[in-house]
Amino acid sequence: MPVNGERSRSSRRPTLEEVAARAGVGRGTVSRVINGSPRVSEATRAAVEAAVAELGYVPNTAARALAANRTDAIALVVPEPETRFFSEPYFSDMLRGVGAELSDSEMQLLLIFAGSDRERQRLAQYLAAHRVDGVLLVSVHADDPLPDMLSQLEIPAVISGPRSAAETLTSVDSDNYGGARSAVEHLMSRGRRRIAHITGRLDVYGAQRRVDGYRDALHDAGLPVDEGLIEPGDFTDEGGRRAMTTLLGRHPDLDAVFAGSDVMAAGARQVLREAGRSIPGDVALVGYDDSAVARHMDPPLTSVRQPIEEMGRAMIDLLLSEIAGRRPAPVRDPQPRHTVLPTELVERASS
Repeated sequence: MPVNGERSRSSRRPTLEEVAARAGVGRGTVSRVINGSPRVSEATRAAVEAAVAELGYVPNTAARALAANRTDAIALVVPEPETRFFSEPYFSDMLRGVGAELSDSEMQLLLIFAGSDRERQRLAQYLAAHRVDGVLLVSVHADDPLPDMLSQLEIPAVISGPRSAAETLTSVDSDNYGGARSAVEHLMSRGRRRIAHITGRLDVYGAQRRVDGYRDALHDAGLPVDEGLIEPGDFTDEGGRRAMTTLLGRHPDLDAVFAGSDVMAAGARQVLREAGRSIPGDVALVGYDDSAVARHMDPPLTSVRQPIEEMGRAMIDLLLSEIAGRRPAPVRDPQPRHTVLPTELVERASS
Protein backbone atom coordinates (compact mmCIF):
# COMPACT_ATOMS: atom_id res chain seq x y z
CA MET A 1 0.00 0.00 0.00
CA PRO A 2 1.23 3.54 -0.61
CA VAL A 3 2.36 5.47 2.44
CA ASN A 4 0.35 8.50 3.54
CA GLY A 5 2.61 10.95 1.71
CA GLU A 6 2.26 9.02 -1.55
CA ARG A 7 -1.53 8.91 -1.13
CA SER A 8 -1.60 12.65 -0.55
CA ARG A 9 0.47 13.36 -3.65
CA SER A 10 -1.59 11.03 -5.85
CA SER A 11 -4.97 12.39 -4.72
CA ARG A 12 -4.24 16.09 -5.25
CA ARG A 13 -4.37 17.80 -8.62
CA PRO A 14 -1.00 18.21 -10.39
CA THR A 15 0.11 21.81 -10.82
CA LEU A 16 1.22 23.79 -13.83
CA GLU A 17 4.74 23.90 -12.35
CA GLU A 18 4.88 20.08 -12.17
CA VAL A 19 3.84 19.81 -15.82
CA ALA A 20 6.58 22.32 -16.72
CA ALA A 21 9.19 20.35 -14.77
CA ARG A 22 8.14 17.06 -16.38
CA ALA A 23 8.28 18.59 -19.89
CA GLY A 24 11.55 20.44 -19.21
CA VAL A 25 10.12 23.86 -20.11
CA GLY A 26 9.06 27.00 -18.32
CA ARG A 27 5.66 27.62 -16.74
CA GLY A 28 4.80 30.23 -19.37
CA THR A 29 5.44 27.76 -22.17
CA VAL A 30 3.02 25.27 -20.64
CA SER A 31 0.42 28.01 -20.36
CA ARG A 32 0.86 28.92 -24.03
CA VAL A 33 0.41 25.30 -25.11
CA ILE A 34 -2.74 24.85 -23.01
CA ASN A 35 -4.23 28.06 -24.38
CA GLY A 36 -3.51 27.08 -27.98
CA SER A 37 -0.89 29.72 -28.72
CA PRO A 38 0.87 29.30 -32.10
CA ARG A 39 4.11 30.68 -30.61
CA VAL A 40 5.34 27.21 -29.59
CA SER A 41 7.38 24.71 -31.60
CA GLU A 42 5.86 21.35 -32.46
CA ALA A 43 8.49 19.50 -30.43
CA THR A 44 7.79 21.62 -27.34
CA ARG A 45 4.05 21.26 -27.80
CA ALA A 46 4.39 17.46 -27.99
CA ALA A 47 6.52 17.40 -24.83
CA VAL A 48 4.02 19.49 -22.89
CA GLU A 49 1.04 17.46 -24.09
CA ALA A 50 2.82 14.24 -23.08
CA ALA A 51 3.50 15.66 -19.61
CA VAL A 52 -0.13 16.74 -19.27
CA ALA A 53 -1.30 13.23 -20.18
CA GLU A 54 1.19 11.49 -17.87
CA LEU A 55 0.32 13.63 -14.85
CA GLY A 56 -3.40 13.85 -15.56
CA TYR A 57 -3.27 17.64 -15.41
CA VAL A 58 -6.65 19.43 -15.72
CA PRO A 59 -6.48 23.18 -16.50
CA ASN A 60 -8.13 25.48 -13.98
CA THR A 61 -10.76 26.95 -16.28
CA ALA A 62 -11.96 29.42 -13.65
CA ALA A 63 -8.49 30.88 -13.27
CA ARG A 64 -8.00 30.99 -17.03
CA ALA A 65 -11.27 32.82 -17.49
CA LEU A 66 -10.37 35.31 -14.76
CA ALA A 67 -7.00 35.99 -16.35
CA ALA A 68 -8.64 36.54 -19.71
CA ASN A 69 -11.26 38.86 -18.19
CA ARG A 70 -14.14 36.58 -19.07
CA THR A 71 -16.62 34.31 -17.28
CA ASP A 72 -17.29 31.70 -19.98
CA ALA A 73 -21.00 32.10 -19.22
CA ILE A 74 -23.97 33.38 -21.22
CA ALA A 75 -27.32 34.38 -19.75
CA LEU A 76 -30.59 33.57 -21.48
CA VAL A 77 -32.90 36.21 -20.01
CA VAL A 78 -36.67 35.78 -20.25
CA PRO A 79 -38.68 38.84 -19.12
CA GLU A 80 -41.78 36.72 -18.56
CA PRO A 81 -43.29 34.77 -15.63
CA GLU A 82 -41.93 31.25 -15.23
CA THR A 83 -45.42 29.83 -15.81
CA ARG A 84 -45.50 31.22 -19.34
CA PHE A 85 -41.99 29.92 -20.09
CA PHE A 86 -42.94 26.35 -19.19
CA SER A 87 -46.38 26.41 -20.83
CA GLU A 88 -45.47 27.73 -24.30
CA PRO A 89 -43.54 25.58 -26.80
CA TYR A 90 -41.82 28.68 -28.25
CA PHE A 91 -39.51 28.96 -25.26
CA SER A 92 -38.55 25.30 -25.06
CA ASP A 93 -37.76 25.26 -28.80
CA MET A 94 -35.64 28.40 -28.43
CA LEU A 95 -33.78 26.89 -25.47
CA ARG A 96 -33.17 23.69 -27.46
CA GLY A 97 -31.59 25.62 -30.33
CA VAL A 98 -29.43 27.71 -28.02
CA GLY A 99 -28.25 24.66 -26.10
CA ALA A 100 -27.44 22.71 -29.25
CA GLU A 101 -25.32 25.51 -30.65
CA LEU A 102 -23.45 25.96 -27.35
CA SER A 103 -22.76 22.26 -26.90
CA ASP A 104 -19.40 22.39 -28.69
CA SER A 105 -18.16 25.44 -26.80
CA GLU A 106 -16.88 25.92 -23.26
CA MET A 107 -19.63 28.42 -22.49
CA GLN A 108 -22.11 27.74 -19.70
CA LEU A 109 -25.74 28.78 -20.17
CA LEU A 110 -27.66 30.45 -17.36
CA LEU A 111 -31.46 30.73 -17.52
CA ILE A 112 -32.71 33.86 -15.78
CA PHE A 113 -36.32 35.01 -15.40
CA ALA A 114 -36.96 38.75 -15.16
CA GLY A 115 -40.72 39.09 -15.29
CA SER A 116 -41.14 41.36 -12.26
CA ASP A 117 -39.57 44.64 -11.14
CA ARG A 118 -37.79 42.85 -8.30
CA GLU A 119 -36.34 40.24 -10.65
CA ARG A 120 -35.18 42.97 -13.05
CA GLN A 121 -33.44 44.85 -10.23
CA ARG A 122 -31.70 41.66 -9.12
CA LEU A 123 -30.68 40.97 -12.72
CA ALA A 124 -29.29 44.50 -13.10
CA GLN A 125 -27.05 43.99 -10.06
CA TYR A 126 -25.93 40.61 -11.34
CA LEU A 127 -25.04 41.91 -14.80
CA ALA A 128 -23.37 45.05 -13.45
CA ALA A 129 -20.92 42.74 -11.68
CA HIS A 130 -19.96 41.36 -15.14
CA ARG A 131 -20.74 37.78 -14.19
CA VAL A 132 -21.58 36.82 -17.78
CA ASP A 133 -19.88 37.48 -21.10
CA GLY A 134 -23.10 38.13 -23.00
CA VAL A 135 -26.88 38.03 -22.89
CA LEU A 136 -29.60 36.50 -25.05
CA LEU A 137 -32.87 38.34 -24.49
CA VAL A 138 -36.05 36.47 -25.46
CA SER A 139 -39.64 37.78 -25.70
CA VAL A 140 -39.00 41.51 -25.54
CA HIS A 141 -41.82 44.03 -25.18
CA ALA A 142 -41.68 47.58 -26.52
CA ASP A 143 -41.41 49.20 -23.09
CA ASP A 144 -38.97 46.68 -21.63
CA PRO A 145 -36.05 48.48 -19.91
CA LEU A 146 -33.68 45.51 -20.18
CA PRO A 147 -32.27 46.19 -23.69
CA ASP A 148 -31.31 49.76 -22.77
CA MET A 149 -29.79 48.52 -19.53
CA LEU A 150 -27.62 46.06 -21.46
CA SER A 151 -26.47 48.87 -23.77
CA GLN A 152 -25.56 51.07 -20.80
CA LEU A 153 -23.59 48.24 -19.20
CA GLU A 154 -21.85 47.59 -22.56
CA ILE A 155 -22.63 43.90 -22.36
CA PRO A 156 -22.79 42.06 -25.70
CA ALA A 157 -26.42 41.18 -26.34
CA VAL A 158 -28.69 39.68 -28.99
CA ILE A 159 -32.48 39.79 -28.80
CA SER A 160 -35.09 37.52 -30.36
CA GLY A 161 -37.14 39.95 -32.38
CA PRO A 162 -36.54 43.72 -32.49
CA ARG A 163 -38.58 46.10 -30.34
CA SER A 164 -39.26 48.27 -33.40
CA ALA A 165 -38.01 48.97 -36.91
CA ALA A 166 -35.36 51.21 -35.31
CA GLU A 167 -33.87 48.52 -33.04
CA THR A 168 -30.35 49.40 -31.84
CA LEU A 169 -29.35 45.93 -30.63
CA THR A 170 -28.43 42.94 -32.78
CA SER A 171 -31.54 40.81 -33.32
CA VAL A 172 -32.77 37.55 -34.82
CA ASP A 173 -36.36 37.15 -35.92
CA SER A 174 -38.60 35.25 -38.31
CA ASP A 175 -40.55 36.83 -41.15
CA ASN A 176 -43.67 37.65 -39.15
CA TYR A 177 -45.14 39.81 -41.91
CA GLY A 178 -44.65 37.21 -44.63
CA GLY A 179 -45.88 34.41 -42.39
CA ALA A 180 -49.13 36.23 -41.63
CA ARG A 181 -49.68 37.02 -45.31
CA SER A 182 -49.24 33.37 -46.24
CA ALA A 183 -51.81 32.33 -43.61
CA VAL A 184 -54.45 34.78 -44.84
CA GLU A 185 -53.76 34.08 -48.52
CA HIS A 186 -54.17 30.37 -47.79
CA LEU A 187 -57.56 30.97 -46.14
CA MET A 188 -58.72 33.13 -49.04
CA SER A 189 -57.65 30.41 -51.49
CA ARG A 190 -60.07 28.11 -49.63
CA GLY A 191 -62.92 30.52 -50.32
CA ARG A 192 -62.96 32.19 -46.89
CA ARG A 193 -63.88 35.87 -46.90
CA ARG A 194 -64.77 36.83 -43.30
CA ILE A 195 -61.37 36.12 -41.79
CA ALA A 196 -60.79 37.14 -38.18
CA HIS A 197 -57.40 37.67 -36.57
CA ILE A 198 -56.52 37.02 -32.92
CA THR A 199 -53.35 39.02 -32.37
CA GLY A 200 -50.54 38.48 -29.94
CA ARG A 201 -49.61 41.19 -27.44
CA LEU A 202 -49.35 44.33 -29.51
CA ASP A 203 -46.44 45.69 -27.46
CA VAL A 204 -44.43 42.93 -29.19
CA TYR A 205 -43.13 44.08 -32.58
CA GLY A 206 -43.52 40.63 -34.12
CA ALA A 207 -47.24 40.64 -33.26
CA GLN A 208 -47.59 44.06 -34.88
CA ARG A 209 -45.96 42.78 -38.07
CA ARG A 210 -48.38 39.84 -38.18
CA VAL A 211 -51.28 42.30 -38.03
CA ASP A 212 -49.66 44.24 -40.90
CA GLY A 213 -49.38 41.06 -42.96
CA TYR A 214 -53.03 40.19 -42.24
CA ARG A 215 -54.25 43.63 -43.28
CA ASP A 216 -52.16 43.83 -46.45
CA ALA A 217 -53.15 40.36 -47.62
CA LEU A 218 -56.83 41.30 -47.41
CA HIS A 219 -56.28 44.72 -48.99
CA ASP A 220 -54.26 43.34 -51.90
CA ALA A 221 -57.01 40.79 -52.58
CA GLY A 222 -59.61 43.57 -52.75
CA LEU A 223 -61.31 42.58 -49.50
CA PRO A 224 -62.27 45.18 -46.88
CA VAL A 225 -60.29 45.27 -43.64
CA ASP A 226 -62.94 45.16 -40.90
CA GLU A 227 -61.40 46.30 -37.61
CA GLY A 228 -64.17 44.41 -35.83
CA LEU A 229 -62.59 41.17 -37.02
CA ILE A 230 -59.31 41.96 -35.24
CA GLU A 231 -59.16 41.13 -31.53
CA PRO A 232 -56.07 41.34 -29.31
CA GLY A 233 -54.85 38.28 -27.46
CA ASP A 234 -51.82 37.63 -25.30
CA PHE A 235 -50.27 34.43 -26.70
CA THR A 236 -52.01 32.32 -24.01
CA ASP A 237 -54.74 29.68 -24.24
CA GLU A 238 -57.05 31.80 -22.10
CA GLY A 239 -56.30 34.85 -24.25
CA GLY A 240 -57.36 32.87 -27.31
CA ARG A 241 -60.58 31.84 -25.58
CA ARG A 242 -61.46 35.41 -24.59
CA ALA A 243 -60.70 36.81 -28.05
CA MET A 244 -62.70 34.10 -29.82
CA THR A 245 -65.70 34.66 -27.55
CA THR A 246 -65.60 38.38 -28.33
CA LEU A 247 -65.24 37.80 -32.07
CA LEU A 248 -68.18 35.38 -32.24
CA GLY A 249 -70.34 37.84 -30.35
CA ARG A 250 -69.37 40.64 -32.70
CA HIS A 251 -69.25 38.67 -35.98
CA PRO A 252 -71.18 35.38 -35.72
CA ASP A 253 -70.88 35.04 -39.50
CA LEU A 254 -67.06 34.79 -39.53
CA ASP A 255 -65.80 31.82 -41.54
CA ALA A 256 -62.08 31.73 -40.69
CA VAL A 257 -59.69 32.63 -37.88
CA PHE A 258 -55.98 33.32 -38.08
CA ALA A 259 -54.53 33.14 -34.56
CA GLY A 260 -51.16 34.68 -33.76
CA SER A 261 -49.97 31.53 -31.99
CA ASP A 262 -50.85 27.84 -31.82
CA VAL A 263 -51.64 28.16 -28.12
CA MET A 264 -54.22 30.90 -28.82
CA ALA A 265 -55.60 28.81 -31.68
CA ALA A 266 -56.16 25.96 -29.21
CA GLY A 267 -58.15 28.29 -26.97
CA ALA A 268 -60.14 29.58 -29.97
CA ARG A 269 -60.89 26.02 -31.11
CA GLN A 270 -62.43 25.17 -27.75
CA VAL A 271 -64.79 28.18 -27.91
CA LEU A 272 -65.77 27.35 -31.50
CA ARG A 273 -66.57 23.77 -30.51
CA GLU A 274 -68.63 24.95 -27.52
CA ALA A 275 -70.55 27.27 -29.89
CA GLY A 276 -71.37 24.32 -32.16
CA ARG A 277 -69.09 25.43 -35.00
CA SER A 278 -67.33 22.68 -36.93
CA ILE A 279 -63.66 23.03 -37.96
CA PRO A 280 -63.03 23.47 -40.84
CA GLY A 281 -66.60 23.12 -42.12
CA ASP A 282 -68.03 26.26 -40.50
CA VAL A 283 -64.81 28.00 -39.51
CA ALA A 284 -61.32 27.35 -40.86
CA LEU A 285 -58.53 27.81 -38.32
CA VAL A 286 -54.84 28.65 -38.77
CA GLY A 287 -52.24 29.12 -36.02
CA TYR A 288 -48.66 30.29 -35.81
CA ASP A 289 -45.42 28.56 -34.66
CA ASP A 290 -46.09 24.99 -35.94
CA SER A 291 -45.50 23.66 -32.45
CA ALA A 292 -46.42 20.27 -30.98
CA VAL A 293 -49.77 21.87 -30.07
CA ALA A 294 -50.59 22.20 -33.79
CA ARG A 295 -49.72 18.59 -34.60
CA HIS A 296 -51.74 17.13 -31.72
CA MET A 297 -54.92 19.18 -32.09
CA ASP A 298 -58.15 17.65 -33.39
CA PRO A 299 -58.28 18.34 -36.26
CA PRO A 300 -54.53 18.91 -36.74
CA LEU A 301 -53.87 22.63 -37.04
CA THR A 302 -52.63 24.41 -40.14
CA SER A 303 -49.88 26.66 -38.84
CA VAL A 304 -47.12 29.02 -39.91
CA ARG A 305 -43.79 27.46 -39.04
CA GLN A 306 -41.20 29.83 -37.73
CA PRO A 307 -37.78 28.20 -37.35
CA ILE A 308 -37.45 28.75 -33.61
CA GLU A 309 -34.55 26.35 -33.00
CA GLU A 310 -32.66 27.88 -35.93
CA MET A 311 -33.33 31.31 -34.44
CA GLY A 312 -31.73 30.16 -31.19
CA ARG A 313 -28.69 28.87 -33.06
CA ALA A 314 -28.37 32.13 -35.02
CA MET A 315 -28.61 34.17 -31.81
CA ILE A 316 -25.73 32.22 -30.27
CA ASP A 317 -23.58 32.61 -33.40
CA LEU A 318 -24.10 36.38 -33.41
CA LEU A 319 -23.53 36.70 -29.67
CA LEU A 320 -20.29 34.70 -29.70
CA SER A 321 -19.13 36.87 -32.60
CA GLU A 322 -19.89 40.02 -30.61
CA ILE A 323 -18.11 38.66 -27.54
CA ALA A 324 -15.04 37.75 -29.59
CA GLY A 325 -15.08 41.17 -31.22
CA ARG A 326 -14.78 42.90 -27.86
CA ARG A 327 -11.55 41.14 -26.90
CA PRO A 328 -9.06 42.44 -26.11
CA ALA A 329 -10.69 45.84 -26.67
CA PRO A 330 -14.27 46.80 -27.58
CA VAL A 331 -14.95 46.81 -31.29
CA ARG A 332 -18.24 48.53 -32.05
CA ASP A 333 -20.21 47.65 -35.13
CA PRO A 334 -21.64 50.96 -36.39
CA GLN A 335 -24.82 49.18 -37.50
CA PRO A 336 -26.51 46.41 -35.50
CA ARG A 337 -27.15 43.22 -37.45
CA HIS A 338 -30.76 42.12 -37.95
CA THR A 339 -31.25 38.56 -39.16
CA VAL A 340 -34.69 37.56 -40.46
CA LEU A 341 -35.34 33.85 -41.13
CA PRO A 342 -38.08 32.67 -43.52
CA THR A 343 -41.37 31.13 -42.40
CA GLU A 344 -43.36 28.32 -44.00
CA LEU A 345 -47.08 27.52 -43.99
CA VAL A 346 -47.73 23.92 -42.97
CA GLU A 347 -51.20 22.86 -44.19
CA ARG A 348 -53.28 20.46 -42.12
CA ALA A 349 -56.93 19.51 -41.73
CA SER A 350 -58.10 22.57 -39.75
CA SER A 351 -58.23 24.74 -42.85
